[in-house]
Amino acid sequence: MEQAYKFDTVSQYNAFNNHETLHPLVSVVDFSKANERTGSRMTFGLYCIFLKAVNCGDLKYGCNYYDYQEGTLVFISPGQVIDVENKVDVYQPMGHGLVFHPDLIKGTSLAKSINEYSFFNYKTNEALHLSERERKIVFDCFSKIEYELSQSVDKHSKKLIASNIELFLNYCERFYDRQFITRENANKGILEHFEEFLNGYFLSDNPTELGVPSVAYFADKMNLSANYFGDLIKKETGKSAQEYIQNKIIDEAKNKIFDGDKTINEIAYELGFKYPQHFSRFFKKIVGQSPNEFRTINMN
Repeated sequence: MEQAYKFDTVSQYNAFNNHETLHPLVSVVDFSKANERTGSRMTFGLYCIFLKAVNCGDLKYGCNYYDYQEGTLVFISPGQVIDVENKVDVYQPMGHGLVFHPDLIKGTSLAKSINEYSFFNYKTNEALHLSERERKIVFDCFSKIEYELSQSVDKHSKKLIASNIELFLNYCERFYDRQFITRENANKGILEHFEEFLNGYFLSDNPTELGVPSVAYFADKMNLSANYFGDLIKKETGKSAQEYIQNKIIDEAKNKIFDGDKTINEIAYELGFKYPQHFSRFFKKIVGQSPNEFRTINMN
């Protein structure tokens, strides 16, 4: 039977992995020290970064498995639930991890930027695969944090630990940028599917039934988190996924406006807008002219 665990404190997670708690709000974990485990479900009230090793339990988020291998980073934010499965009944966890409580970073520069690290909300098939050189950098960052944890806590401890975590996360941003580039062919396939889904959306009854298309809708269609999907589209096109969708809506709107038999209200409803005035404001914001002005100028 699958066991369920809830970790709201660093000390709880340390105890689970046979680690001494050196600081109440942060820990670097060596999973080889943990006891053998069976499958489990874990709920976290912590930020967690796992540097996984092979044969150490398959991570599952929702109905999908993380795409990971040896030397792969997985990011967990507070509130997420992770299933750990394995092909054998009992397995020995391997790898390393960094866990920290949200309270650790309060009042630091990291608190202001933590939400900008969108990979904490990536979900499936979106883990960060490290090169050997990148793996060494990760261990170097972990070592710096461990060094601070081994010192007596003083007025500098929080700032230094938070700064080293921020440095580590900044490296991870660089590594993800590299991964988007090295997976360019796969990413182009996703972009092509996005365009197909986007075109198909306006050829169907979806606008009138579901409303204006959202980034989350297309991300879900491609089994990606909204954050990962949005970051990927931005890397590939230079535009956010939202901008990409908005441009498509404008193109569709312009085509319909040239159909003189349709009123602006009818066009708005056909594009998924619940209220025509919202469509008119949206169109003017993007185009610089109201739909009626655009029609008058371009059809005379």
